[in-house]
Amino acid sequence: MNDTEPRHRWMSRWDRRIFQGVARHQWPGAEPVLPRLSRAANHGVLWFGAAAGIAVVGRDARARRAAGRGVASLAVASALINTVGKRAVRRSRPLLDSVPLMRQLKRQPFTTSFPSGHAASAAAFATGVAMESRGWGAVVAPVAASVAFSRVYTGVHYPSDVLVGAALGVGAAFAVRGLVPTRSQLSPPAAHAVDPPALPDGDGLVVVVNRRSGSAALAGLVTAALPRAEVVECEPDEVAAELARAAQRARVLGVYGGDGTINAAATVAVSRGLPLAVFPGGTYNHFAHDLGIESVQDTCRALAAGEAARVDLGRFTPGPVASAGRASVGYFVNTLSLGVYPELVTYRERWEHRVGGWPAGVLAAAKVLRRGRPLVVEVAGRRRPVWLLFAGNGLYRQSGPAPGNRHDLSDGLLDVRIVHGGANPGLRLVAAALAGPLSRSPVHAAQQRHRVRVAGIAPGTPLAYDGEVTDCPGTLTVDKLPRALVVYRPERLL
Repeated sequence: MNDTEPRHRWMSRWDRRIFQGVARHQWPGAEPVLPRLSRAANHGVLWFGAAAGIAVVGRDARARRAAGRGVASLAVASALINTVGKRAVRRSRPLLDSVPLMRQLKRQPFTTSFPSGHAASAAAFATGVAMESRGWGAVVAPVAASVAFSRVYTGVHYPSDVLVGAALGVGAAFAVRGLVPTRSQLSPPAAHAVDPPALPDGDGLVVVVNRRSGSAALAGLVTAALPRAEVVECEPDEVAAELARAAQRARVLGVYGGDGTINAAATVAVSRGLPLAVFPGGTYNHFAHDLGIESVQDTCRALAAGEAARVDLGRFTPGPVASAGRASVGYFVNTLSLGVYPELVTYRERWEHRVGGWPAGVLAAAKVLRRGRPLVVEVAGRRRPVWLLFAGNGLYRQSGPAPGNRHDLSDGLLDVRIVHGGANPGLRLVAAALAGPLSRSPVHAAQQRHRVRVAGIAPGTPLAYDGEVTDCPGTLTVDKLPRALVVYRPERLL
């Protein structure tokens, strides 16, 4: 470069030289692929489709989080390019004289050339996905790089347009991470750490699998990571009996299923003094997620390293705790509730095999809120009508009466929420959901308790705990067994 030649002119010459080189070069197999890929990325359509595919195929919280972060990063990058980037530098598009006709897009873009919005969106989406999931990031990255290169290949951008656009896209993903930290940036959920046996090959682990949660995928993953583990499959109505048999020969009791299945396993593990390994396989998996377990690999990693924690177990008994027989005691790892929620669960389970889970939930909520009546019970010595009484095993950080997430599963506290009876139950529930975890109003009350006693419960009143529904006794005492359950969980979040 001549020292007297302005830098921007040298860059322009470099830009055009590479552009011409790409145009003249023969790229085997690119002609039927890159123009179509470039068009597919118009308006982010390719990336929205990729996000949906990742969320569906991944089938776990990490995949859904990666898809969401990718879309959020794309949105920020698109807004940055269209509001600032395109207006800051008014650069004309390249001339197409040297670009073969078969490569050219049928519809040429009319906006300015610098920077490339397609490259920015591709880089933002790929970077956002990779921040949450390296595996999905590795899948998306080649596609993103191909989209970026296709903008030069089809003749609609200079190389510098693409490079700057990609850099802005990566910056947008990091900006989103600054506002919303990734899981790896968060500290693991608080719990009382213990030193359980490490099972690097799975020897001594017996995993009971609820077939309804899907067993084939788990067997392959566990066998690959823990080849000496024993995997036992059973139907939902056989889970309790199979867990009891597994506990007789296991050093560590494993379970694969949703919160109801995990509840059954936790009960057996506590009674036999066994540590529990939870493999999330249900629809919601609140307990596993609050422990920092989002996938089968997380549990395998904790088992191999011998990483576990002691957590609290919720307990409910008929009448006073001291006079209750052992057989009548029930446990919960997440929540217990009376009122509209148990009724909603009953209707949802009745309809979900016909219309699907979410539609059944909406229909059940509409029915319960329209026709339901408040439950009249005695709480803390006072008789009152309530729409909902909720007790959580640990303090939920999300406000409102519905489960959110817990940061400390060994805090020794019950998160008690009550929505008082009265007109407009739907509005009352919404008001409670918007309130803080320690609040009190004529509509709702929320407080932390070590124990709560509910009396005067009408016969046949449904009680829901961890997604299961049973008949509630006339008098109910709810408390906790502090740090009673040992559960494997990774000490570092990935």
